Amino acid sequence: MGLFTKDIATLDDLFVHTLQDIYYAENQITKALPKMIDKATDAQLRKGFETHLKETEGQIARLERVFEMHGSKAKAVTCPAIDGIIKEANELAGDIADKKVLDAALIAAAQAVEHYEITRYGTLIAWAKELGRADCASVLQETLDEEKATDDKLTKMAESKVNQKAEAATA
Repeated sequence: MGLFTKDIATLDDLFVHTLQDIYYAENQITKALPKMIDKATDAQLRKGFETHLKETEGQIARLERVFEMHGSKAKAVTCPAIDGIIKEANELAGDIADKKVLDAALIAAAQAVEHYEITRYGTLIAWAKELGRADCASVLQETLDEEKATDDKLTKMAESKVNQKAEAATA
């Protein structure tokens, strides 16, 4: 099913397609996070990525619950957006020799992922409510809250120390 094709005729179709999109994205993120954990040199950043990997696994389980509640089969559709964000992060990380600068880049890459997820979950929640599926919306809201919290933690980490260390490394 392609976005903006005749396969999507209703808001419900669009809701399911977007669930499939974020399901794919979350699964790709579980593959990308171990690489980010390995590359991170800041202990707090590494721990944050490890925590978020566990959260992401829980988010996948929640999505499977939403599919079930909706009466749909949990399945993924390729998400070129998350593929591009992850590809860009991998390419950037491969080009940075200084580990302190690399940590700053990893935070930026992780925040790009978080912001994508925040937009998807916010949209899904709005559509679920519009479709009269407050049950689905409340499950999705749990994940949105986690994504926003992760983004806030990354911002605080970047602003409190990682960016300063990266700047000092290049001075």
